[in-house]
Amino acid sequence: MTHFPAPIWQIPAQKHNVLVKICGLTLVDNALDCVNAGADIIGLVFFEKSPRHVTTAQARDIAQALPQGVPACGVFVNETFDTIMQTVSACGLDIVQLHGAESPELADRLSAQNLVVTKAFFAARPPKLCDTEKYKSADFCLAEYGKGILPGGNAETWDYDQALAMAKKVRVMLAGGLNPENVADAVARIRPHAVDVSSGVEKAKGIKDISKVNAFIRAAKSVSI
Repeated sequence: MTHFPAPIWQIPAQKHNVLVKICGLTLVDNALDCVNAGADIIGLVFFEKSPRHVTTAQARDIAQALPQGVPACGVFVNETFDTIMQTVSACGLDIVQLHGAESPELADRLSAQNLVVTKAFFAARPPKLCDTEKYKSADFCLAEYGKGILPGGNAETWDYDQALAMAKKVRVMLAGGLNPENVADAVARIRPHAVDVSSGVEKAKGIKDISKVNAFIRAAKSVSI
């Protein structure tokens, strides 16, 4: 396992382009096409109720195919430490994303395993956007709407300005309803360290439209932060 290599989030004062995470991949070739388009992180969803859910075997195939320097992120919702670590080991994940009501203690335990930890916070439900101080071990704090049927991937835009205060205190990964048309404005306003997109660049659930991926990445990285 290679630890997440990007030094940009360690140097907040440095001007750089936002990191782009393309989430909800289900096919190896589709994931590699996203990488070739410029994706920095590939997200794999382990939440069984999601239409983008992947099996351990699918995730392992995708993670093993990624070039060095492009980490695989496993997205989990209210899973146990043991379950997460079994999946991390089986698939070769570098990043774990906690997208439910996980405790700060779980985030601490995962961080102690030399994993990059992303914790989701929500505008519409707990943990709220103002709760980031409870999760001091989180490398990224994902700002999400949290009002849809699923924990994420609902394609619902929201008032991204609600994440402004959060972005001044922590490394924010902005998510929720982003697409090629609105991501540049969102990046310019919020100045997040990363953006996360799934349904906004899809042609079918779990299958990304590479023309949309290209347009999204170009737009996101057109703004220096």
